[in-house]
Amino acid sequence: MRILSEAYFPELPNYYRGKVRENYDLPDGRRIIISTDRLSAFDRILACIPYKGQVLTQTARYWFDATKDICPNHVLDYPDPNVVVGQRLDILPVEIVVRGYLAGTTGTSILTLYKKGQRTMYGITLPDGMRDNQELPEPIITPTSKAFDGGHDEPLTATEIVENGLLTKPQWETLSQYALRLFARGQELASKRGLILVDTKYEFGIDKSGAIILADEIHTPDSSRYWITDSYHESFQKGERPRSFDKDFVRSWVAERCDPYRDDIPEIPTKLIEETSAVYIKAFEAITGLRFEPDNREATPLERVRRNLTPFFSGR
Repeated sequence: MRILSEAYFPELPNYYRGKVRENYDLPDGRRIIISTDRLSAFDRILACIPYKGQVLTQTARYWFDATKDICPNHVLDYPDPNVVVGQRLDILPVEIVVRGYLAGTTGTSILTLYKKGQRTMYGITLPDGMRDNQELPEPIITPTSKAFDGGHDEPLTATEIVENGLLTKPQWETLSQYALRLFARGQELASKRGLILVDTKYEFGIDKSGAIILADEIHTPDSSRYWITDSYHESFQKGERPRSFDKDFVRSWVAERCDPYRDDIPEIPTKLIEETSAVYIKAFEAITGLRFEPDNREATPLERVRRNLTPFFSGR
């Protein structure tokens, strides 16, 4: 299988390895971000999924292009299907999640909190009597702040964000307007493709002038939840989860066979990895309406990325 498991190039400066992406900061203020095929879950790398990195980069590219009239983004160039070159930004310390439905499984999701009896969360009050996966009266922002010691995300209100000095009031107003407009555009275009954009995560930074810039990725299968529109109403009436791009085959398979936080990960079947790759590709085509064209130039993806990044090697 053609996979990009890592992308370390000693010819590039200021290397930083994330769970999925490799990063290099150039002296001129640009950042090279390479999406590998690594699949991260349970705070560890489980496997590599062929073409996952290309799918994420190209899906984000589609959305960055489709939303650049709403707010500025960090993109400068795409020298390779797995690579974006962007502005280096100071990332704001607030994670923005916009939600259009009462859904989610994490401890900070509004469905989890709602089932615990909470009606006021993130500074917003939801009505009684709502059901799982019900559409909200209007999309809401549910911001969180990640602890600096690697702890859990903590729910925040707009007032807390400003009073704690995480953002200024003008920054929060600009950021929240951007997020809601981006989400509205996402839902609009997704509906034309027979999809529902349920919720999504945004990351913003500021450039040297202090302008707020959209960073990282946007509306990808990893940062967003999509449902298939045709399945939604029937599933909702039955109290079932609507159909989605179920790419968590590997995660579920591992969790059924061990404690993924403590035990060694068993060998994952090749067929399971291939099925997950197919789901990512299907998601790309459904979300963008474009045909996925795997870039199989060079003997390996790593050699292809190296060739395409060679012009940057002198930029130390």
